[in-house]
Amino acid sequence: MMAANLFQVLQTLLVLLLAPLFAGYLQNARALLQNRRPAGILQPYRDLLRLFHKESIIAEGTSWLFRATPYLLFAAMWLAAGIVPILATALPLAPAADVIALVGLFALARVFQVLAAMDTGTAFGTLGARREMLVAAMAEPALLAALFTASLLSHSTSLSSIVDHLESLRFALHPSMVFAAAAFFMVLLAENARIPVDNPATHLELTMIHEAMILEYSGRHLALVEWAAQIKLLLYVGIGIALFLPWGIAPAGDLAALPAAAFWLALKLLAAGAVLAVIETLLAKLRLFRAPEFMATAFLLGVIGLLSYFMLGA
Repeated sequence: MMAANLFQVLQTLLVLLLAPLFAGYLQNARALLQNRRPAGILQPYRDLLRLFHKESIIAEGTSWLFRATPYLLFAAMWLAAGIVPILATALPLAPAADVIALVGLFALARVFQVLAAMDTGTAFGTLGARREMLVAAMAEPALLAALFTASLLSHSTSLSSIVDHLESLRFALHPSMVFAAAAFFMVLLAENARIPVDNPATHLELTMIHEAMILEYSGRHLALVEWAAQIKLLLYVGIGIALFLPWGIAPAGDLAALPAAAFWLALKLLAAGAVLAVIETLLAKLRLFRAPEFMATAFLLGVIGLLSYFMLGA
């Protein structure tokens, strides 16, 4: 039990500390592919430190919701970090939630962020909030379809049980998981404001979605929002690794497997960051009204994955 609790603490702290590093690696890889000089892999840490030392300016007329949302976002992502099996399975917090609760946790964070964006009463905040809900309306069903495909294969909605089952199958070929993986990857891009759905580096009113919702934040509030977004990206990558590349994740309490689990995690994150950087370099941002078509394709792939399981049993 002590070893399992140690794994829980290590994983939670690892996600918090590793999220800015992964974001910095992704930014640097993208800059190098675009023939730009990168700012450095540690730049997100410097940005967060600078923002924490700045004063937070609150817009007039905002309610408690605007001030509380950054803390709620960060807390929700931190709680999710204790549920997703990134380093080890069967963690103490894992039985408290399954894939449905995990999706609900992400949805709860989104609802608060959208309400806080509209709370300011600015045109940009409302614009970004409506666009965010437009994308989320199709992203969440597609995500659930992908997760349910893995749940049906393992006969459980617990992420730890799913990972244990899929890892025992090793390199068994499941057509349903191929469609689920494609759907999940498209949802990952949409939910984390990545190209082709959104561009995290833009501040143009005709294109931005996520950035439009956080324009009124500053200081420590903006730091918490940015940090929560980085944790969310790492968690989505971690969920993808756990579902589709579960090999190398240590069983809870097995301290001897921790170095190998950390090595495989680092290797998978390096590969995932490289793939995301290539995607964002090769693809262009879609027009806003093409985003629902993109998410509808993800949902269709998720449904095909479910149908493949029911028809083929694999």
